[in-house]
Amino acid sequence: MWCVEFEKVVETVESLCIAAAYELPDDVLTALKEAAKKESNPSAAKILNQLVENARIAVQEKIPLCQDTGLAVVFVEQGDDVAIQAAHRPSSIVPRPSSLVPHPSSIDPQAPLIGAINAGVASGYEKGYLRKSVVGDPLNIRKNTGSNTPAIIHWTVVPGDKLKLTIMLKGAGCENKSRFRMFNPTAQKSQIIDWVVDVVKEAGADACPPFVVGVGIGGDFELSCLLSKKALLRNLNNKNADEFYAELERDLLSRINSLGLGPQGLGGDTTALAVLVEAAPCHIASLPVAVNIECHSHRHKTTII
Repeated sequence: MWCVEFEKVVETVESLCIAAAYELPDDVLTALKEAAKKESNPSAAKILNQLVENARIAVQEKIPLCQDTGLAVVFVEQGDDVAIQAAHRPSSIVPRPSSLVPHPSSIDPQAPLIGAINAGVASGYEKGYLRKSVVGDPLNIRKNTGSNTPAIIHWTVVPGDKLKLTIMLKGAGCENKSRFRMFNPTAQKSQIIDWVVDVVKEAGADACPPFVVGVGIGGDFELSCLLSKKALLRNLNNKNADEFYAELERDLLSRINSLGLGPQGLGGDTTALAVLVEAAPCHIASLPVAVNIECHSHRHKTTII
């Protein structure tokens, strides 16, 4: 069994949060540059070039790409031969943002990992001067936790002796436009395409296009939504390995860009930079489909310990 120190996880998550907030991924930056070259609408091309310039300034000046520095969504792949050592720092330093969130010590076996991730998020948002946007109670008090925690953590165990951490900073403007629908199992491909395109059209300028669109098909209610978000972690140039779904990605991207919504909703050829589809087995009587909208400030970072 290989042990990863609590503080190592804290430091890693801290750096990932700051880097994700400041640095647009290379594939997204390249997609923006290529879209600007191909854009037939001069105003849209100008906006795309400005987004590229904004990304350059953010890296150079070490400032956030967007004022909404997002909710921290953390994807964890923990090798089955990896353990996380308990915290050496005082427990008071490990954030406990809300009475609705159980203290990490009450959760087993991920307790040290959950505590370390939340400590890292809190530290990253403080040191990176990132806006803290989490409320502890969703409906009643809605008081800001002051630390941007708790993070949303998706934890899986995989074979091996590595710990893979991926941070996505998800802004509310695009997340609020994400949708789910349970189709009849007899639904055709064309119906799925029509609905996804309608979701993007409805998102409009409010979700800050050009978008990266994640689509999850299959599983059940919650898995389809998770698939749609995990799809956003793929490199924009990596199409689905299944040719049927790769073709679906191409068809959806073409239809979405034919909407003419364009960058920032002001018209143009580039409403989306990519559409990424993930699929999973599902019940014979179900066909769940989820769409997760991501804005042009598509912020995520990954590291392996």
